[in-house]
Amino acid sequence: MTTTQPAEAPPRQVEPAEDAFAEELAFLAAYDDGRRPPGWRLTPRAVVTFISGSGGDTLALPKGVQAPGVPARLAISPKFVGERALVERAVVTLAGERGLLLVGEPGTAKSMLSELLAAAVAGNSQLVVQGTAGTTEDQLRYGWNYALLLAEGPSPRALVPSPVMAAMRTGGVVRVEEVTRCLPEVQDALVSILSDRRLAVPELSGTDGATVHAAPGFTVIATANLRDRGVSEMSAALKRRFNFEAVGPIGDLAQEIALVRRQATAALERVDAPFALDDVVLEALVTAFRDLRAGVSVEGWSVERPSTVMSTAEAVSVATSLGLADAYFPGDRDPLSLLPGHLLGVVRKDDPSDAARLLGYWDGAVRRRAEGGARTWRRLWELRDVLDS
Repeated sequence: MTTTQPAEAPPRQVEPAEDAFAEELAFLAAYDDGRRPPGWRLTPRAVVTFISGSGGDTLALPKGVQAPGVPARLAISPKFVGERALVERAVVTLAGERGLLLVGEPGTAKSMLSELLAAAVAGNSQLVVQGTAGTTEDQLRYGWNYALLLAEGPSPRALVPSPVMAAMRTGGVVRVEEVTRCLPEVQDALVSILSDRRLAVPELSGTDGATVHAAPGFTVIATANLRDRGVSEMSAALKRRFNFEAVGPIGDLAQEIALVRRQATAALERVDAPFALDDVVLEALVTAFRDLRAGVSVEGWSVERPSTVMSTAEAVSVATSLGLADAYFPGDRDPLSLLPGHLLGVVRKDDPSDAARLLGYWDGAVRRRAEGGARTWRRLWELRDVLDS
């Protein structure tokens, strides 16, 4: 008789935060045994440390504390590059079981921050509603298994809980991405949920399942892009039920370069390719993004901003593309020679006429740096024809 071995789970392109950083989460749970809000896996202080890192310090478990499979000492890596105070305010908001709304330009890591918060607080970041113009109220409340509904009528067995309902039942964190992309009538479903902390199921009236009450710890983290302002403006009633936190671009050049390198390296590791992009190429890439994003160069020269958001996420995408080209076509072309073409592809996303603004950047800041003798920028100036073709 032959036995069938269970099939191994296929590898994932991207691990959810609670799996990718499982060791750090387990260590912090044992490291800090202080006061925790109801339903939380970690203390608020440990949540902040998980997201912002331990500052390069190696933490040690308290004397006498032992946890199976957990190292006695561990340095916690920084995962979100931004103000620690912002992370602390977000954690305090969640500790008060109040809704948290992260707003900012596209590509500023709002979704990543919401995932990290959910993973640290509840141990599960995968209760997510993706807001779009097609998102329905059922996706925020509940739906039905129509085969069972026709066979049995309304019953708890036929009910299909939404991620919001699942989080309410377990005291977890639900993430609502791009909330302002949802139609106003869909957004309004969140108002009563955040106010009353319960969800009525009229179809089950007279049974124990007629009302789902939120367990301690339940809360909502929503994100919204500033570029979507006015698409489906949030009502005043809904706004009052959230604490707003603005997530801005990375302020420090060195930190942004390090983040772009780290994220691009991780992307290439997923396809078993080394990231070998030269430091000077990476610095030129990030500097160009920062100049175009800010509308002024690091030297203080005026730069005409394109309408496209020159976000850190876009910089990571370009760095990954340059790294892949170097890995799969080694020696064919200098990665620096590919940079103008990739920048052109980014600025054309929202408005093709932004190509003229990029050319203006070349004729201004790039030319002036080249005339100053900077070798990298002199080479980029020589590639101006790529933008003028």
